[in-house]
Amino acid sequence: LDLSVCSLRFAEIKEGDVVRHDGKRSDGYLEHIFKHAAKELFGMDVKEITYKALKNKDFQEVTLEKDGETVLRFAAAYGFRNIQNMVLKLKKGKFLYHFVEVLACPGGCLNGKGQAQTEDGKPDKALLNQMEEVYTAIPVRLPESNVHVQKMYQDWLEGMDSKKVQETLHTKYSAGNQTASNLDIKW
Repeated sequence: LDLSVCSLRFAEIKEGDVVRHDGKRSDGYLEHIFKHAAKELFGMDVKEITYKALKNKDFQEVTLEKDGETVLRFAAAYGFRNIQNMVLKLKKGKFLYHFVEVLACPGGCLNGKGQAQTEDGKPDKALLNQMEEVYTAIPVRLPESNVHVQKMYQDWLEGMDSKKVQETLHTKYSAGNQTASNLDIKW
């Protein structure tokens, strides 16, 4: 089956079928991935996640400790300045995170340039709060328990552990040779 068949399946979704992932806002999947990793890798069922602001409110860290040792370290880097700082630390080998959620907009997606702003281009905090309330009112459903996601895996991806899943959804990275051109990037 091709992508058009998958699109037809999602066209069947009704308004009552709309769900969201874990998290307080419509940012990325950091909370879901963190909870899933804690359970799958360490057998720990994490209910609440506590973000720790590092340099600013748009660069935050989430950690999981087991037996006094930090076993998972995730970060959320929002806005280009935080992303640039993260990349520089990565290049210097001073980057300790297992997973980083990167979003271009400071404050996350709901605070993006085309979103919650007044006519003079300043953040509209009342509208942003209203959007967050609407978003959090949508029920949470884990992707692995969503019938539409399960159908996509079965019909389009040929099963959960298929070769097509590996080719389509999984990526492997390896260290490449650094050349002068990629070391000379000016932020």
